[in-house]
Formats: sequence, structure tokens, C-alpha cells
Amino acid sequence: MKYWRTPLDLDQVKVPHGDVYVVAERCKGCGFCVEYCPKDVLALSEAFNRKGYHPPEVVRHGECVNCNLCEMICPDFAIFSMPSDAPADVVAKEKASHDAKEATVVS
Repeated sequence: MKYWRTPLDLDQVKVPHGDVYVVAERCKGCGFCVEYCPKDVLALSEAFNRKGYHPPEVVRHGECVNCNLCEMICPDFAIFSMPSDAPADVVAKEKASHDAKEATVVS
């Protein structure tokens, strides 16, 4: 976004960044996350999941602003984002939680 003037607090504002994680086997390929992402971070992949759908993939790494819109709009809870500065153990725990939910849904 281009401004005609520089905001007064430009040096004080820190833009949050996040990492997007997709649980591909849970996705049904509706494309809501791709369509509503404000930074166009996601695109539907060419690969298929077990259900035969094209899950989204991250195409612009480092551009996510961690708005969580993809997470809120996903009807299948197949996508989530975490702050980029989140500790690795928190991210691993969140991924394991989603994998455990997937295992209970599939079984």
C-alpha cells in the first residue's frame, strides 16, 4: 500500500508475521482460504489428498500477517496459522494436536 504521506508512528508499528499450516487430509478443496487471504499467501496445489481434493499450499512464504482469517473461514478446520516468533515446542504441540484430531476423525 502506498501512502501520500508517511504515518507518524511508522517506526513504532510492528507488522505481525505468521506461518500457515495445512492439514491436507482434512481439506475438501473449497478454496475459501485462498479466496479470502488478504495477502494472497495461499493457492490451490496441483497435488491431491486422499479424498481427491486439491488442498491449499503456501506460495508466498513470509508474507502471512497472521490475521487468522483462513483459520476462521475454513469449514473443515484444515488450516491454522501461528506467529512466526512462536517457540518451536508450541508449534509442534499445535501440529500434534491437529494430527491427533485427524487420527480420531479417520478412525
